[in-house]
Amino acid sequence: MRQEDADEETTSTTSNNNGNTNVRDGEEEEEEDDEEEEEEKWNVKKETLIQQVSERLKKGDLNTQIQAAKDLRKLVRKSSSSTKTRSKFAAAGVIQPLVFMLFSSNLDARHASLLALLNLAVRNQRNKVKIVTAGAVPPLVELLKFQNGGLRELGAAAILTLSAAEPNKQTIAASGAAPLLIQILYSGSVQGKVDAVTALHNLSTCNKNSHPIVDAKAVSPLIKLLKECKKYSKFAEKATALLEIISNSEEGRIAITESDGGILTLVETVEDGSLVSTEYAVGILLTLCQSNRDKYRELILKEGAIPGLLQLTVEGTSEAQKRARTLLDLLRDTPEKKLASAVLEKIVYDIAARVDGSDKAAETAKQLLQDMVQRSMELSRGRIQHTTAACPSSKISST
Repeated sequence: MRQEDADEETTSTTSNNNGNTNVRDGEEEEEEDDEEEEEEKWNVKKETLIQQVSERLKKGDLNTQIQAAKDLRKLVRKSSSSTKTRSKFAAAGVIQPLVFMLFSSNLDARHASLLALLNLAVRNQRNKVKIVTAGAVPPLVELLKFQNGGLRELGAAAILTLSAAEPNKQTIAASGAAPLLIQILYSGSVQGKVDAVTALHNLSTCNKNSHPIVDAKAVSPLIKLLKECKKYSKFAEKATALLEIISNSEEGRIAITESDGGILTLVETVEDGSLVSTEYAVGILLTLCQSNRDKYRELILKEGAIPGLLQLTVEGTSEAQKRARTLLDLLRDTPEKKLASAVLEKIVYDIAARVDGSDKAAETAKQLLQDMVQRSMELSRGRIQHTTAACPSSKISST
């Protein structure tokens, strides 16, 4: 092929490519225009549907309200801007009639209104507060008493969702929901138990509670759930947080130690948990030991707590490290319970190797052991000074 022909072919090809590109760009622009037009039509239609559904909920008979509640749920879920749709429904006044439906003796009405309220509350703090203000908590608590597992667990899901809003916590905590949520920990489905634990955790963070949200009755199912879940999960963090609250009572401490695998599960959480769950778990073990060292120290040592506690003094949060060091001091408080030096050095070396690598393990382990010795000496001096101060001066001089 001559050079001139080659140049012409190249120019022709380029021209064709540019033409194709322009055609594609034009098609894309048309498609975008069509999509915008369709979206605009849908938004206009949606506004009309919101008003129609709202009117049927406010003025219709019960059957009309049930269908309207179902339509509301579908409309929220279908909407690409679901947050705005939730707010528009609330502004249209649908929350109060939906709450009234929760009081109905018709189970279909309760079910439909509950699902609609859940859809309005999700990711909308203002709607959560409006729903509680409208009086939703008492009928939801009644649902928690149902033998109908589906409705009962929907009630728990609603309590969970509403309790995520800070202004709602005190109202729900005072409603008597907590003992009913604890019952779900014993007999609910897996999802029901997860929702119950999360709801109880939400309520436990309310500073205005006059009494603890959970008591010793919750220990057995919480330990069982903690035993079965991943120790670094968010669920484990909530379960250990609740157990720490319970451990502040003697009944709670007894329940933890008498629960099947209770202390072992906490020790495993110290070893394998997240930064949050390890802090709670070591806090529980420390509370046990501080309340009655003679009673609980042997039980903790028996489950092999020392390696995990030593690891926590290096890798935990500052609070977890502090708790672990204090607990280690308590566990080593009597001569017969002190670890053999070779065993202790091996444990510390293994931890140092995991933290800083084998190259620096020896140096890190040496520093850790020196810190432990220094801490032990300080404690010994403190005990001697305390004993001396407690002795009469005549006995001191005579000795």
